[in-house]
Amino acid sequence: MSAPAFAHDAMHDEHDDERVERPSRRRARDDDAPRRPRWRAIFGLTVLVLFVAALASSPWWVPRALSRLAYFRVRRVEIDGARYAPPAELLARLKVDTTWSVWTDLDALGRRVSRHPLVASARVERHLPGTLRVVVSERVPVAMTPSRDGLAVLGADGRVLPIDPSRVGGVDVPVVASPDAAALRVLDALRREAPVLYARVSELRRVGRDELRLTVMPERGDTVGQAPFLLRVSPDVTPARLADLLPVESDLARRRVRVSEIDLRYRDQVIARLP
Repeated sequence: MSAPAFAHDAMHDEHDDERVERPSRRRARDDDAPRRPRWRAIFGLTVLVLFVAALASSPWWVPRALSRLAYFRVRRVEIDGARYAPPAELLARLKVDTTWSVWTDLDALGRRVSRHPLVASARVERHLPGTLRVVVSERVPVAMTPSRDGLAVLGADGRVLPIDPSRVGGVDVPVVASPDAAALRVLDALRREAPVLYARVSELRRVGRDELRLTVMPERGDTVGQAPFLLRVSPDVTPARLADLLPVESDLARRRVRVSEIDLRYRDQVIARLP
């Protein structure tokens, strides 16, 4: 019973008290009536959440049950981390289409993608309801070497990577005379720990058993030494030792002295030779 009607009923004399109170009780019962379904809905939702949580805690049988639902069919595949590996080739190795469920074995899918020669590792993530995300870690090129067909791109382990420098942009790596293990190790360490210096190395070659020679381009914005210089190091040189080059370079640039060669082969010494 609405409030105006209740207020109107309250204006009758005291002999009508009993008649007035009864609708009030009915109204209270009416107000309670919709609350029961609401609590039932909350209870049902809680049960559903607990049921889904139970499903998630039983991975050995849940995928098999849920994979039959059209709601979890694959609608989208995302590729993350692929710079050199063509996404179309990764998708072809994944071998997944819209008839597949996102509840398939993700480790098996990751192993398929990892067999690509440009992929070091891959994992596949599930994003409900219908997306698979492939995260790849590529075999990164560290050098190029002359080959019968021009230049071959090398990884840190000396493996030839199926990358065509003339077709894929951004393959700006030093040139080595051959897939020398020590040379590739030095270049890979530079790439990871001193990328700015690595980007300035245009060529590396081995001289005898105890020396590597790097051709280093001048820094960007350098208005004094526009010519490259030779950096001589031992095959076991570390990125920390190569970092000793930088303060010497800065000092020479400040004094406007052009250098043709810097030698780091001798412990605790940096020898600069002028043209």
